[in-house]
Amino acid sequence: MNKYELTIEAGKLHQRYLKDIWQYRELFFFLAWRDILIRYKQTIIGVAWSIIRPLLTMIVFTIVFGKIAKLPDEGVPYAILVYSAMLPWQFFANTVSEGGNSLINNSALVSKVYFPRIVIPSTSMIVSLIDFLISIGIFVALMLWYQFIPSWKVIFMPAFLALACVTALGVVYWVSALNVKYRDFRYVVPFMVQFGLYISPVGFSSSVVPEKWRLLYSLNPLVGVIDGFRWMIIGNENSIHMPFFLLSVGLSIILFFSGFWFFRKIERDFADFI
Repeated sequence: MNKYELTIEAGKLHQRYLKDIWQYRELFFFLAWRDILIRYKQTIIGVAWSIIRPLLTMIVFTIVFGKIAKLPDEGVPYAILVYSAMLPWQFFANTVSEGGNSLINNSALVSKVYFPRIVIPSTSMIVSLIDFLISIGIFVALMLWYQFIPSWKVIFMPAFLALACVTALGVVYWVSALNVKYRDFRYVVPFMVQFGLYISPVGFSSSVVPEKWRLLYSLNPLVGVIDGFRWMIIGNENSIHMPFFLLSVGLSIILFFSGFWFFRKIERDFADFI
């Protein structure tokens, strides 16, 4: 009697792998719903934490950069300038922080059951989207307080939110994969997120960056995302320097595809590392 050995592994072709992802879409939504329940269930502050954190950051930045340093405000209340940047930044930071450790936190699932592993870090984006929608509500209240009317360009929000998703997922794929292979990498993620807050135009406008540093400054993919949100909400044409904005957007796209490629490259070894 002949014996056959059946090996189950991810499809070697990207086309096959994309089909695998689609077939496991229900798992994606299940894990996303589980993360939402874990995030908001049996918590003391609950949803309020999604409000307090960006609000306090906005207040501190408004006082330090707007009142003390007196940086340019692009003709709008400084709180509006900061919070319009806090929207994409908080989405990015939450996605990276949660997604970076997602494979380690689900090690039992990764080591015992086959499915496209990229589903796990991708679900971190869903929880961040919930926080983003909550922050939008607070931002509307802030605009009413300052009697500020957003630009008509706000209709482009879905496009810039999609850009924020691409940027965040690109980083998450790199970080989550490296975190499995090198366990001490998890200590780098909080530092990277904190450092990114200060080199990104969250507490200040990109207009304060000297021209000689603009190219280096625009190598940060979040510059394009944040400047895009400010341009969309405030409507100031000076919020975007088009050549450097396109450079930042291009880097976001490269980051996404390179992260996807790197994740796929070492995915079959995850069970061994974990």
